[in-house]
Amino acid sequence: MARSSGPTVVQVEGVSKRFVIRKEKSLKERVVNFGRSQRHKEDFWALRDVDLSIESGTTVGLIGPNGSGKSTLLKTIGGILQPTSGTVRTRGRMAALLELGAGFHPDLTGRENVYLNASILGLSTKQTDRYFDAIVDFSGIEQFIDTQVKFYSSGMYVRLAFAVAVHVDPDVLLVDEVLAVGDEPFQRKCMDRIRSFQHEGRTIVLVTHGLDQVADVCDRAVVLEHGRLVADGTPAEALRVLRSEFDQMRAEDIERDQERRARQEAEAAAGGAVATPAPAEERPKATISAVEVLDGGSPVGVVAPGRPLAVRVTVDATEPLTGDWILGFGFESGSGQGIYGTNSRLLGVPLPTVVGRAAFDFTIPALHLGEGSYTVHGAIAGPTGAEVHRLRDGAQLTVQADSREVGFVRLDVGLVPATA
Repeated sequence: MARSSGPTVVQVEGVSKRFVIRKEKSLKERVVNFGRSQRHKEDFWALRDVDLSIESGTTVGLIGPNGSGKSTLLKTIGGILQPTSGTVRTRGRMAALLELGAGFHPDLTGRENVYLNASILGLSTKQTDRYFDAIVDFSGIEQFIDTQVKFYSSGMYVRLAFAVAVHVDPDVLLVDEVLAVGDEPFQRKCMDRIRSFQHEGRTIVLVTHGLDQVADVCDRAVVLEHGRLVADGTPAEALRVLRSEFDQMRAEDIERDQERRARQEAEAAAGGAVATPAPAEERPKATISAVEVLDGGSPVGVVAPGRPLAVRVTVDATEPLTGDWILGFGFESGSGQGIYGTNSRLLGVPLPTVVGRAAFDFTIPALHLGEGSYTVHGAIAGPTGAEVHRLRDGAQLTVQADSREVGFVRLDVGLVPATA
């Protein structure tokens, strides 16, 4: 939901960040090559010519594949890293929750680290005294507050760090993926506080792999790829770009895997080698050889909500599949979260005996998934429900909608005045 924006509080102009990677693989090589030429070093550019302007009162999501430069950009904005070239200008008090344990000393207690971290963020001891009880209460780790933090779990670290960050009255809050470490109740508490900050007109810059979170809380999203800014717009626009990139990456992975297998088979054939089959007791008597999403009988990868579809699951049985065997399929989000699943037993549909190859269609009269990218898997189970074989990532499906709602489910919702 869009919120009114104010003056610019973060200005990134032509920022590039270079890291030097040493090529030596051992301490001995490093000693031998000490002081020698650059031949034993390699430049890695984590950011390349990034321009970004963030206005007061907005929530911006930084998204992209692993290694795209999201966290590096956030650390550069927070002043943790200095750019190799370009400039970063910020206004107002900034609180950063960038990585686990940042700003904490492991040998100090939780209480001592609250004061240490608050001082780093610009609070005086007297100001921290005023907020201390609220910080500890929010963190939920009262009984461990006088324990050295080196004995804390990762979840306790995050609880205390986030509690300090949100109580120092920041104008700009920088949050990296560390929130994923906390348990579900604490994550909910954090999101409630973030929404409270939004209503107060504060600025939030968020790095996350939770794309649904981006669509839910952000006004704007920025896509990074190989250190470059490739898209900047509404969350829906940015997510389309990122999902397209993910689809391309998956296609390239599949192509590389096919090439690797073909190369191995060719090498085996050229050398007269014969692959050793697995023992019979280790081989499943049936496997899922293919999963397809069909629209009108033709395979599809991109659909609109509401379309009638079929999920075709192809089974290869090396031994007859008889009795009350089970066939199922399911949708998963891009992060691997289960969205929907069913099977022949749940549907009350008995399956025939299968010898060799057979295909079955799960028919969907109207698809009610929300906008996003999904994977489709198929699975076989025996009469007891024990899984025989599962084909993960059997098919990819992207749902493109007009973004009137967020989430995995698309409902036909209306709005009318309530009657007394």
